[in-house]
Amino acid sequence: MSLNNTPSAERIHIGIFGRRNAGKSSLINALTGQNLAIVSDVKGTTTDPVLKAMELLPLGPVVMIDTPGLDDTGELGALRIQKTYQILNKTDIALVVIDTTVGMTDADAAILTRIQEKEIPYLLVWNKADQLGTDAELKGDFAGSIPKEHSILISASTGSHIHELKEKLASLVPTQGNDRRIVSDLIRPGDFVVLVVPIDKAAPKGRLILPQQQTIRDILDTGATAIVTRDTELSDTLNRLGEPPSLVITDSQAFEKVARLTPPEVPLTSFSILFARYKGNLNTVVNGARALDMLKDQDTVLICEGCTHHRQCEDIGTVKLPRWIREHTGKSLNFVFTSGTEFPTDLRPYRMIIHCGGCTLNEREMQFRLKCAEDAGIPITNYGTAIAYMKGILERSIQVFENNL
Repeated sequence: MSLNNTPSAERIHIGIFGRRNAGKSSLINALTGQNLAIVSDVKGTTTDPVLKAMELLPLGPVVMIDTPGLDDTGELGALRIQKTYQILNKTDIALVVIDTTVGMTDADAAILTRIQEKEIPYLLVWNKADQLGTDAELKGDFAGSIPKEHSILISASTGSHIHELKEKLASLVPTQGNDRRIVSDLIRPGDFVVLVVPIDKAAPKGRLILPQQQTIRDILDTGATAIVTRDTELSDTLNRLGEPPSLVITDSQAFEKVARLTPPEVPLTSFSILFARYKGNLNTVVNGARALDMLKDQDTVLICEGCTHHRQCEDIGTVKLPRWIREHTGKSLNFVFTSGTEFPTDLRPYRMIIHCGGCTLNEREMQFRLKCAEDAGIPITNYGTAIAYMKGILERSIQVFENNL
């Protein structure tokens, strides 16, 4: 990811849904003014959800999600439809594209019902207005019981009313959470903030991982100074500062060592804990970490990562965490691992879920996973919070948020 790009997790995710040949791909091309999506008269051209990050005025940075047709057929078609419904879990705004020459079908109505149940802002986009005549307007018989503010008549092929569609999209952008801060509300201009970033075999050469990039930017926006060091140089860095830093933020894997080297009067936390607060689930993951002590022999723990990467020796998710959990609990446990967009629909086999920080997942998808765990009555925490708890430093690492818990 370029340092100049808005992270995908921070972009508005716009899901495009509808039947085959309703014009979903054509709509994406019309909205962006580019031939980004393959358009064909052959039904089922889009066979898997396709995510495209872009700038879309007047919204700004977005992710457009083109999905397979809701009326796909056969065994593969059923799997594609299932994937389409799963996309709702990360959709901030839904566009249901309807072929006006056909009208709303049962498939359109079914996904609209699910969208409404999930309380996702949406628009019904009645496409192919050019085939209705030059004086076509959106009338009640098109929209049925849907309020007019949720409907618009357009033609993706001619560009008719595409500008109005963009304006309607902009009005649906969620405003809640726009004032969220990673760390800037905890520090002041002129403060020193030390970031401890171990460099291991899995670290991409020439880059910092996303949470580190975003935290540095938030510190700089505050007018504070970000001092980045490895755990091997932390002690020397602290000695040479001349004054104690206002905050030390560490990668979770070095938590124990950094806690030992950081004076007790200096506030200490981790990137994982910061991002749990940033995504609005700090209380949940703190309480979830404490449930580690409730595990029993032969319980199964689900360990989830939001992204996919090549696992190497001493991988934190599949090697270090299971080892630390077994050492902490003294129990014989089973572990199941998932990564990327896969998240089990049935959580009953699991006694506990430990998730990564979710930096590549947008807020809606992370909240969906948390809600699934809550509905199933299964405690959920994240890597950094679990590690802090097992190392006996969780209470210290959340003291900096004492007014936020």
